[in-house]
Amino acid sequence: MSFQRKRFRIEELTLGAAPMLAPIEFEAGPTNRDLMAELRAIRAQIVNGVHPAPASGESGTNKEIDASLAAEAAETKALLASYKAQVEQCEKLKIELDLIHNAIDQTKREIAVLHSKSFSGEEMAKVNGELGAVVGGTEEATQQILEAAEAIDQAATALGKVNSADQQQALSEEIQERVISIFEACNFQDLTGQRISKVMNTMKFIEHHIVQMMEIWGGVDEIKAHAPPVVDTRDDDAKLLNGPRALGDDGHASQDDIDAMFN
Repeated sequence: MSFQRKRFRIEELTLGAAPMLAPIEFEAGPTNRDLMAELRAIRAQIVNGVHPAPASGESGTNKEIDASLAAEAAETKALLASYKAQVEQCEKLKIELDLIHNAIDQTKREIAVLHSKSFSGEEMAKVNGELGAVVGGTEEATQQILEAAEAIDQAATALGKVNSADQQQALSEEIQERVISIFEACNFQDLTGQRISKVMNTMKFIEHHIVQMMEIWGGVDEIKAHAPPVVDTRDDDAKLLNGPRALGDDGHASQDDIDAMFN
């Protein structure tokens, strides 16, 4: 583009009618609008993932941009992998927490059933009442049997000393009455069996739900692994007082062993 240079008045006065200076030629460059349009186009290509073709002398700059974008992509990929691993761990943790929540909820239900059906005041009072009745009935029947046996012994002794038929008849009738009294006293066994059956049913009910709670938390073997060791704190003769021997129990002396000590 060519521009006509203006000649100032001072030049006309000093130079007179000198020939006018030749016009100065300026090379037309890109306008500001063109530069901004080009920059916006390059930015749009970078955002869309399309890199502009490098111009001469600009290959180093584009390589730096590519390297920077590649580094950012690698960092983003590593970050996404880390987030994915954390999400997987959170999912596993949630599953474990759900299992624990369900186990606690089931245990609460088992405890509620035990409390309402076995450990409530009314039910435990009934169990204690049955056991008390067993003890009282056994004691009463034993006392009645002993008294009848003593009366029979006395009547039998007197029977051998009297000669009167009437006295002998009276003593015989007394002996028969005492025998009947013994038979009646022996009925305590049936009542005792019924009462103990009620207590055993309650114990089995409790045992069943305790086993259910153990199964909820991994089974009996898993619970035993956390059980503290049993320590016998009894001293001296107290360790020998284990009560009557049950069938199949070990650690008890037989009657033959006891008899051998007195021979």
